[in-house]
Amino acid sequence: MIYYWLHMIYIYTGSRIFWKKVKITSDFTRTRRVNILDCESLRYMANSKYFYYMDLIRYEVVFRSKLYDNTIKKGMFGVLASQKIIYKKPLKKFKKFDITLKLEGSDEKWVYHRQTFEQNGQICAIGFTKAGFWKNKKVQNMREIIINSDSENEIRTPSVEVMSMFENDYETLNTNKKTSKKTSKKNGTQNGIH
Repeated sequence: MIYYWLHMIYIYTGSRIFWKKVKITSDFTRTRRVNILDCESLRYMANSKYFYYMDLIRYEVVFRSKLYDNTIKKGMFGVLASQKIIYKKPLKKFKKFDITLKLEGSDEKWVYHRQTFEQNGQICAIGFTKAGFWKNKKVQNMREIIINSDSENEIRTPSVEVMSMFENDYETLNTNKKTSKKTSKKNGTQNGIH
């Protein structure tokens, strides 16, 4: 966790002081290297680290764009509603890889991204995220935030393919919640707890 926050401080400082600004609607690519702390079995990048790098590139775009002024500076904070990843090939230790963040579109509450991992010209994994900004325990209007952050941007609705990845998320949560309640009720009765 310390490594994560040190990396985040580095990205924040570079983004706000040294690096040029970017548009939130442009595809954004970063070249990284799989280091020893990223690896499991000391050979390939651990699956959990893909999500780590997906976080870093999303925040770098926030810090390097007008999105920062229209969200974090106004007391909003970023929330991740859901993320999915499809693995194809492992990323090898000490080798460079590219991660590309692409804005897939947005709706009133959420923005959707595709994040592609490539090594040696081959796609190794693709991640998808559904994210937004909250303030006072409420999801903020994402389309309004995007327009304020890039007035030249034409609002895009996410593709059916991307939307379908997230459509059953809340049903899954509700089903698990009901199942969990039934199980705890059953276990409570069996143990004599009323």
